[in-house]
Amino acid sequence: MAVNNSLAGDDFLDRKMKFFILQVLVMLFLSINFLLIVTFFQKEYFYTSARYILFAVTLLSDSLLLFMTNILLIFIHFHINIQVWLCIIICVVVLLYITVTPVTLTAMTLERYVAICMPLRHGDLCSTRNTMHGILIIHGLSSVPCILILSTIFVSASLSFYTKYWVCLVEMILLHTWQHHLRSAVYQFQFLIMCIVIFFSYIKIMKVAKAASGDDKKSTQKGLRTVLLHGFQLLLCLIQMWCPFIDAAVLQVNYSLYETVRYLNFVLFYVAPRCLSPLVYGLRDEVFFHALKNVAYLGLYKRNIM
Repeated sequence: MAVNNSLAGDDFLDRKMKFFILQVLVMLFLSINFLLIVTFFQKEYFYTSARYILFAVTLLSDSLLLFMTNILLIFIHFHINIQVWLCIIICVVVLLYITVTPVTLTAMTLERYVAICMPLRHGDLCSTRNTMHGILIIHGLSSVPCILILSTIFVSASLSFYTKYWVCLVEMILLHTWQHHLRSAVYQFQFLIMCIVIFFSYIKIMKVAKAASGDDKKSTQKGLRTVLLHGFQLLLCLIQMWCPFIDAAVLQVNYSLYETVRYLNFVLFYVAPRCLSPLVYGLRDEVFFHALKNVAYLGLYKRNIM
């Protein structure tokens, strides 16, 4: 009996430690993103340039996604049940912004393609007005999976279903196996299209890089590396899309194992990939980096970044 109590106590401490570490990581990530967003609004050049506007969209999308998924994890950790209708609203926001980031990354890749392969048309195609229209299109495309998933729930669930109290998980509100398969098929098709776009852009930029020389060649090579990083981010986002299906399979086996797997998936495929955005534009981009230093040092770091 004493051994069982000791094991239960160790398991309790282990869960508490994991939860604490996770909250520290989430707060750290959100703080970094807040600093980057403040930097974005410091200079007019940033919020009138297509690449930085799209970067800000990924920052806001990632922050909201992490905040909402962290709330769901808190509900699970403290075993808080909520009504299904409220859970559906939260899950719709999560599903929408899971897709917004990879679609925005694809748009950022296309922006680099236009800047390097069609420089004379870049000013017209990537104007601030067109970028704002592009953001609306990004959210429209990202809402397609949500609309399909919601439609299947409304068709298959009774009215009493929405007033039940459950642990809020996307896997719990999808009542039938075919709904999981449909969700998977929609996401896989969407990501296939995005991978094709990024691959096409990379090939075109690589051709320009071979023909370029001097400063143009350096700029093109940097564009190639940026596209590769976007491709790597997209790969991590694709793995993230598989996480719910892994979670659902593990949930059928053991709830304790499910909590462990969900924790690891959250750290590796939700938090870690979003550390790449600050790397791509917060550190690699010289103009943004100097502005970031100025904000981080509370204005003590002075430099004419333009």
